[in-house]
Amino acid sequence: MKSTVIATSILSSLWGGSLAFQPSASVTKVSGPRYDTSLQTSRRRILETSIAGASSILLASIASPTKANAAAAVQDSLGVDEFLRTGVDIGGNMGVSSQAGKSRPQTGVVFRDGTDVLQGKSGDVSAELLVGTKASPTSVLVSFNAPYKLETGSVFDVECRDGKTGDGAFLAVTETTNGKRIDELPSSFFLNRLFDPTGRFSFYGPPTDVKVKKSKMLDNDRRMLELTFSNLSQSTNAEIPRNCVVVATIPRGTENAVMLVASSNASRWRKGGAEGRAMQIVESFRAVPAPKTSMKLRAKDRSGGSSLDL
Repeated sequence: MKSTVIATSILSSLWGGSLAFQPSASVTKVSGPRYDTSLQTSRRRILETSIAGASSILLASIASPTKANAAAAVQDSLGVDEFLRTGVDIGGNMGVSSQAGKSRPQTGVVFRDGTDVLQGKSGDVSAELLVGTKASPTSVLVSFNAPYKLETGSVFDVECRDGKTGDGAFLAVTETTNGKRIDELPSSFFLNRLFDPTGRFSFYGPPTDVKVKKSKMLDNDRRMLELTFSNLSQSTNAEIPRNCVVVATIPRGTENAVMLVASSNASRWRKGGAEGRAMQIVESFRAVPAPKTSMKLRAKDRSGGSSLDL
């Protein structure tokens, strides 16, 4: 309705402009030579043709928005299956509300200012994170080895993935453990971070059918959980089964568990060798306190501003 009003207003102004070429009704006719009106007629026809053409273009643009205009209003959520497979959402550019609420999943990862995530040629990944509280932060060095490319897009914290298959691994940090040891925590404590509505696996709603298949200690400091769950596909509304393995540790002197999560779709997990690669990835995971320095611990601001004190 608003578009129709705008179109009517524009057309009215255009027709109003054409009347300027007509003699005013209040003007007294002066006798004299008879002027040739062919030029006036031609100009009027040209104007009418131009206005008709402009009207057609205007109405067509209102009825059929351009691709650029349409893209801005297309989408407020991500395509889960395609995003997990490629890291790219095929549903179009994210709308404003999507960018505000889903531009980056909440993994609990906070980078120390002045540091970057690095990956060597052999697949070794390293990062320096901050855990704890603003009053008492602790710097932690995290490392693991993955055969996948390190992702650097705006929706990733520390994540490596195979762009063709969707197999991948990412880091996450839990809430405070309140002084409990890693083996004292219930499995649900780790799942609260992984399957939170704003978590890495929750682009199009929280996962369903979450099951803990196994929970055991790898050694004195690392605990491993094997999970299955399903994601809802935005395009087909079908449930997509996935498998994942989680390894978690509480770095010495801290009260947050740092986790590495490796996952794949269920079919590749069983038949594509993804399970074996995931086990190798989590086995390589380490998280230890960083060496003490005189430099102040500051959190990297990823919003484009200055650094933030943790």
